[in-house]
Amino acid sequence: METRLDLRPTEELDYDALIVPAFEGQKDARFAESLADLYDSGEISGKALEMTLVHRVAGLRAKRLLLVGAGKSDRFNPAELRKCAGAALRFLKGKSVRSIAMLLDAPLAAADYVAAAVEGALLGDFEPDRLKTEKKDEKRVDAFAVAVPGGDSTLDAALQRGRIIAEAQNYTRELANEPGNRMTPTVLAEHARQMAAEQHLECEVLDRDRMQQLGMGALLGVAQGSVEPPCLIVLRYRPESQPSGAAHLGLVGKGVTFDTGGISIKPADNMEKMRYDMSGGAAVIGAMRALAQLRPNVPVTALIPAVENMPGGRAQRPGDIVTTLSGKTVEVLNTDAEGRLILADAITYAKRLGCTHLVDVATLTGAVVVALAHIYVGAFGSDETLTRQVLDAAAAEGEKTWRMPLDDDYKEYLKSAFADLPNIGGRHGGAVTAAMFLKEFADSTPWVHLDIAGTAWLDDPKPYLAKGPSGVTVRTLVRLALDWMP
Repeated sequence: METRLDLRPTEELDYDALIVPAFEGQKDARFAESLADLYDSGEISGKALEMTLVHRVAGLRAKRLLLVGAGKSDRFNPAELRKCAGAALRFLKGKSVRSIAMLLDAPLAAADYVAAAVEGALLGDFEPDRLKTEKKDEKRVDAFAVAVPGGDSTLDAALQRGRIIAEAQNYTRELANEPGNRMTPTVLAEHARQMAAEQHLECEVLDRDRMQQLGMGALLGVAQGSVEPPCLIVLRYRPESQPSGAAHLGLVGKGVTFDTGGISIKPADNMEKMRYDMSGGAAVIGAMRALAQLRPNVPVTALIPAVENMPGGRAQRPGDIVTTLSGKTVEVLNTDAEGRLILADAITYAKRLGCTHLVDVATLTGAVVVALAHIYVGAFGSDETLTRQVLDAAAAEGEKTWRMPLDDDYKEYLKSAFADLPNIGGRHGGAVTAAMFLKEFADSTPWVHLDIAGTAWLDDPKPYLAKGPSGVTVRTLVRLALDWMP
């Protein structure tokens, strides 16, 4: 879908449909007379994401006018506009509308709103049915414009930024949407290599032999039950100039391309969705794709430990003890708590590569879904400054993120009589004890853990997003790097 900025007067916008945000309790003066009956009857209410489609409005060249409910004006922000744009595009796409413009008047004629409009449209245009061979009544939108009558052409930079970020998020969704037989660790590494070549990033892939030489016993222990070889993907972005001794941001993403639970096997119900257990890794790869084009001032290294967690004659057993890259030993009490094992070695390796600040993203625990449902990402941080930067980045991007506790008291749940620590901490506070486990490997390095188990996959479509992978945290990670404060 083509995206562009259109600065022409409203009456000259000759699209198949023109989208206009409608606020609750307010009449748009331009249409107050021509649409008086609809306003008076309450058909145009302005309630969030309510759609009113009108054909051939006087004074407009656009064939249709779509008033999309924007809710209360005092609560409106770019995140809400993003939803409006996505919902409106999906609504019009279903009606075979091919060219669309979204009208942004003051005070919405600003860079953040322009970027959000493009992001919403591109995210709303994504469909998860790529592998269907027969698509009845397939519909598409050819062009989406952000119309800012009389606006400044410098807004085009905001439009391009929005396009880059949305395309990166959709790329993440494409990766996470691939079934396990088509997205193995090796295939994920190949996608990363190809993306790195296209975006001029450095890419290195550590194979099993190299990881054995280094001593990544936790990562390799998870992988040993599968015939699919594991790998550790390393992507590097370097800014044009970097002062010596400056910060180096490390992004670590869980890349379990399919998770059966191993010997501690999962129930059959919903196991097919476990292809999305590499959503953290996909988000990190997607974020790097955007950062390569947006060029932040901080160097960023991404690490994606990629494995398949399978049962079998060579699979890791409950009770096994593995030695991590850090030298610490871990008693594996549950083989379905595998994500923290592969992340532990990746976090240690990130520090060896010189990363001074770490953020990991993982579909780590069902416990975070119990705590926060499918609404919020759970955030755990060891460093106040970095944690605040991540939370501010998430808030700016409208990705709901809630800070969770990480008190030392929780260490009491991570005790083993046979190793330095177990990989689970018992029944209570599972999301917290999983984070505490990772904190042991981050050690004194400023670190934030984002648990996206409840937000990385949509079981049902939203008005503005299709069912399936959401690509959550891509925007947060990109904003974090772009707004980086030393």
